Amino acid sequence: MAASDPETAQSQMDEIDALSSIYGDDWCVVDEDERIFCIKISDCLEQPKWTLCLQVILPSEYPAAAPPIYQLNAPWLRGQDYMELANSLEEIYVKNLGESILYLWVEKIREVLIEKSQSSDTAGPNVEKITEEIDEDNEDDYSLEYQPVQEDTVKTLNFVISESQEVDEELPPINHGNPISDRRSTFQAHLAPVVSPKQVKMVLAKLHENKKIASATHNIYAYRIYCEDKQTYLQDCEDDGETAAGGRLLHLMQEESSKQLGKNKRVRKDKKRTEH
Repeated sequence: MAASDPETAQSQMDEIDALSSIYGDDWCVVDEDERIFCIKISDCLEQPKWTLCLQVILPSEYPAAAPPIYQLNAPWLRGQDYMELANSLEEIYVKNLGESILYLWVEKIREVLIEKSQSSDTAGPNVEKITEEIDEDNEDDYSLEYQPVQEDTVKTLNFVISESQEVDEELPPINHGNPISDRRSTFQAHLAPVVSPKQVKMVLAKLHENKKIASATHNIYAYRIYCEDKQTYLQDCEDDGETAAGGRLLHLMQEESSKQLGKNKRVRKDKKRTEH
């Protein structure tokens, strides 16, 4: 992703170098070419109770004329907590227009986590308990609660990878669905198991070699990639002029993941009952 001018490019590079130096192993380069980064933020270093992963994409115009595109990932972060934190990040951007703000964002998030940790009625998130409550209360309903994210963001995944694992950059197999016609429009689905943003580009490039696909009115897509070592999701979608179409597709993928998580959870619970 080329920056819009040399000064902006240098500003981005300086900020990335500084953040890498400050946060060390907690700073992760997901895709250097696309300027996708992730940082793990905790309330403390030794025995963290509250942890959150901030994923950012730096547009070519950042920081001069555009904000970072971001995603906040934490199993406990939803509803009002999400909205309040997102609003805080937006306020920081507005107050510092044209300036590098990632450090301010990270420290604001850390401040929120520390406040939660010090709260007398908050002992830290119990992810296992939350998951079990969801499974027991919603045996047949695993739909995900939609969390608001910045426009043109939405990011997640089904294929588990780690930084130490070498990613196969070969073109993955592409399965093509049967065309469906409805009200003078024809729709066709294409599916590929990707494990990196580069493979997403390779699949899209391969599909666009087909003249019918390349000339289609709307080519929407969505992908989800789970980074296990950072416990965060890398995901994105494209509407291609069809309002919210890519976002809806991504939401369906999230729901499917949630269903699978629920099935796996029930299997583990049934196994425990059998052992007892």
